[in-house]
Amino acid sequence: MTCDIAEPSWRRAAALFVIAVAAGCATAPAERYDAQAERLGFEREVVRGTLWRHAVFVNRSGVADAPLHVYLESDGSPWQRATRVAADPTPVQPVALRLMRLDGAPSVLIGRPCYHGVTGAVSCHPRLWTHERYSSEVVDSMAAAVEELIRRTRSAGIVLIGYSGGGVLAMLLAERIPRTRAVVTVAANLDVRGWTEQHGYSPLHGSLDPAARPPLAPAIAQLHVAGGNDRNVSAGLITRVLQQQRNASLRIVAQADHVCCWEQEWPSVLRWIDANFE
Repeated sequence: MTCDIAEPSWRRAAALFVIAVAAGCATAPAERYDAQAERLGFEREVVRGTLWRHAVFVNRSGVADAPLHVYLESDGSPWQRATRVAADPTPVQPVALRLMRLDGAPSVLIGRPCYHGVTGAVSCHPRLWTHERYSSEVVDSMAAAVEELIRRTRSAGIVLIGYSGGGVLAMLLAERIPRTRAVVTVAANLDVRGWTEQHGYSPLHGSLDPAARPPLAPAIAQLHVAGGNDRNVSAGLITRVLQQQRNASLRIVAQADHVCCWEQEWPSVLRWIDANFE
């Protein structure tokens, strides 16, 4: 779930981060996520980005010759509480992973820098999953990893599918990956500044904001799905961003909140994707 709370100073946050790692709690969320992925039948790989490596969960049950569906998970748990940064921000609720289970197309879920217990050439500073979770360096590394997946799978096009904060990354990645054919977001805080202000969260200094970016190319089809009962990301925040886009649709699912009921909605979303590639 995308969430945040008032953030302490970086000096204190970094110190608390070291203490948490020393206590041995850094790998528990990553291990639980891996276990759930294995139960769902996905294979885990590691792909190199720019400065970091990325965990990738592969759904090999998809049919051939279809666009590659690239799933992006939520922000997870950047903070444990107001005075303690999380040692491992890997999501506890694997919503995107469960959605990929329903997908009959070739599909992968790609993790962010320093999530899922994977590091890289540069150390894992807490800023990567707190203030700068949507920064250029994060997006660039993920884009490089996706390009490597495209090369491996020889995909002619991709669909970026992001849940919650993963939807923010889907929009930002679409700018950088020429083979993007469509973007689908689910309960995504696309107006990052508006979202932090609405909840009284600390500003995400260093992060990019889709609401402040140029619109995506008209050739990229967009579907944005919001929950009518979502108190984390309201449909109004998403609407503001879509007013700038040229080929975007908004679908509001009345009974859904931020976490509940997206699996029931997913078959209709997959039909929308198929319809745009006929």
